[in-house]
Amino acid sequence: MEQPARQYDPGLSEPSATPAAARTLVIDLEGALLRSELLMEALFSSPGRMLARFGAGGRAGMAALTEILARARIDYAQLPYDSDVMNRALAARARGEKIYLVADRFAGHAAGIAAHLGFDGVVTPADLAVGSLPFDRASAERIEHRDVRSASLKTWAKALRVYQYAKNTLVFVPALTAHQMSLSTLGYALLAFLAFSACASGAYLMNDLLDLAADRQHPTKRHRALAAGDLPISSALSAIPVLWLFAVAASLCISPLFLGVLGVYLATTIAYSLVLKRKMLVDIVTLAGLYTLRIVAGAVGVSVVLSEWLLIFSLFVFTSLALIKRFSELSMRESAGLADPSNRDYRVTDLHVIAAMAAASAMNAVTVFSLYVSSSAVTPLYSRPWMLWLLTPLLLYWFGRALMMAHRREMPDDPILYAFRDGPSRITVAAMICIMLAAI
Repeated sequence: MEQPARQYDPGLSEPSATPAAARTLVIDLEGALLRSELLMEALFSSPGRMLARFGAGGRAGMAALTEILARARIDYAQLPYDSDVMNRALAARARGEKIYLVADRFAGHAAGIAAHLGFDGVVTPADLAVGSLPFDRASAERIEHRDVRSASLKTWAKALRVYQYAKNTLVFVPALTAHQMSLSTLGYALLAFLAFSACASGAYLMNDLLDLAADRQHPTKRHRALAAGDLPISSALSAIPVLWLFAVAASLCISPLFLGVLGVYLATTIAYSLVLKRKMLVDIVTLAGLYTLRIVAGAVGVSVVLSEWLLIFSLFVFTSLALIKRFSELSMRESAGLADPSNRDYRVTDLHVIAAMAAASAMNAVTVFSLYVSSSAVTPLYSRPWMLWLLTPLLLYWFGRALMMAHRREMPDDPILYAFRDGPSRITVAAMICIMLAAI
């Protein structure tokens, strides 16, 4: 028998499920979401402007500096955010959850980051403690501040640019070209190498700190340890004086004159990082001078007379290499469709002029070498000086190859480092060394 349809009676109440409380995700800004320190990010967003404003304010103390840093211009889009935390936030947003940041300082910057990421707001640790919150604390999940792990040796090696130490082998050149190969001489040259490496690493850290904003907009430099947040800014600041003190100690073990040369190198490097690298062609001359200064330091360190032929040859060689490096950087930007670099006084349209100058400097270096081989200066040093003529075609080949690889966008590294990694370049250098040994 068919049952009558059930009639709706408004006086009867249907059992209904209680709606679940809305979930909320709470994320600590520093130590969880941000892979850096907000105070340091504010300071190095524009260090020159920050210090100028601090000095012009006429006030001393951390409170005044903090107030200035609170108004710093930070590009929130380029900050190093933790990818795992961001993925959890995106998943929470997809589930319809609200997201709040926890920050105990720089409320303006925290609010700016929350707005940029599309979060719902910012609360303080004090709000969490007293329960004065815009959400139900019982339904909130928190991603808390993690214990800061010390950077790995690989990260430090990357930040210190240990691979760049290949450039500092130039301090051995004066001893080799003067045929001074005693253990004492090589020992002083090795000490000079260590001093320059420590000094250069400190300068690299300082340069990366000053270039944080520009590096984060660069397709490859954004992976540097400081730009990516792999190394804390405070750790880099602590390491710089330690490295420079070691360089000073090593230099004093050689001679006060060597310390003076190293001081000139460091002062020029700092000037380059702060000002000179932003000046068209001045940066090229400065880089060539810094390379040549390593050779001068090597001669001072082992107490040999520096040949004027070697000095002139080195200047043209390193000018060419510095131009090739700049050509590679600009051509990479052109290939990627990027705008002109903001921290260099060059344009992508300058490529042809830079390539011509690089080729001219390279040919001048080969010409100087040819004049040296035909001079009387080679007779006291080589028993078979005619063999040195075999180096000329090898130099022409290597410079030509470097220019061609840069033109083909196949030289992503510094040209000197490229020579250590490129197979044909290594063979060419080995052949040059064998010819020089045979000429002795």
